[in-house]
Amino acid sequence: MATAADRTPRNPTAGKAPASRDSGKLPLVITLVAVLVACAAGGGWYWSSRRAAVAEAAAAEAAKPKLPAPAQYLALEPPFVVNLNGGLDGPQYLQVEIQLMTRDTTDLANLERHAPAIRARLLMLLAQQTAASIADRAGKEALQAEALAEVRRLMTTETGKPCAESLLFTSFVTQ
Repeated sequence: MATAADRTPRNPTAGKAPASRDSGKLPLVITLVAVLVACAAGGGWYWSSRRAAVAEAAAAEAAKPKLPAPAQYLALEPPFVVNLNGGLDGPQYLQVEIQLMTRDTTDLANLERHAPAIRARLLMLLAQQTAASIADRAGKEALQAEALAEVRRLMTTETGKPCAESLLFTSFVTQ
């Protein structure tokens, strides 16, 4: 027969649940998971803010007006001197210095190459003017626009491009 001593367990922890070795590692695992989540969130924030900063800089660069290439000038030397039409008081003269402006070195070279033809066309245009038609600012601006159109027509015929961006009167004397 079994005695009461036999009925009691020999191991004092036998009635309790067995203690797990992993129970001490649970806080460590939770801490590591929390650190990984925090690092992922911080990295995501950094990446998205960095992309936003790059996109903002690109938008600012695109919004900035682009500066044109530097202007290059070709002076048509010597100054143009022509007789004006309709001088009842005697002969009247026009002396004008003209410069052509472009932003492309190739166009500048083309303008220099065709300078004799440009001079010939401009002389014919200037000789058709009357003193009354170029007496005021509006007349001078109209003549300037006609002269630029004449240069562009010639250059388009010769090179396929207008070449001259603008035509400037740097001296304008009537007598």
